[in-house]
Order: sequence, then structure tokens, then C-alpha cells
Amino acid sequence: MAQFTVRNLEDQVRDELRALARRNGQSMEETVREILRAAVAERISNPVPLGTKIASRFAKHGLTRPIEELRGQPARPAEFRE
Repeated sequence: MAQFTVRNLEDQVRDELRALARRNGQSMEETVREILRAAVAERISNPVPLGTKIASRFAKHGLTRPIEELRGQPARPAEFRE
């Protein structure tokens, strides 16, 4: 099993973790393990689709319309305008 240390954690966060652990009848360490497991499981089970990632990355650069779905279509060469 792996171990790691979290440095510079705010006192308020530590206190809230301690209170959450107490309410659940667990150690603070077990509570943190559960939080980490849930975060990883959620990310694995609900990956962000590639198109959504691309759209969010380019939205700040003026992308205003949806990216066309290309699944099942033959690849086309890019068109560049001068």
C-alpha cells in the first residue's frame, strides 16, 4: 500500500475532515481514503468526452459554435483559407 503526506493543508480543512470522520465513526485517515477513492472512481466512470474538452479549451479563444461530430465519417483533409 502507498503512503503520502499532504503538506500545507489549511487548518479549517483538517478540522472539517476530523469532524466528518467523527460523524461517520471513522478515523480521519479512513475518511480521506474514502474521499480519494470516490474522486478517482467518479473520474474513471464519467470521463469528460474529448469534444467537450476541446470546446472548453478553445471557448476562450472565440469558439462559439459546436464542434461537428465526425464519428463514422471518413476523414477529410483540413481546409485553410488565406
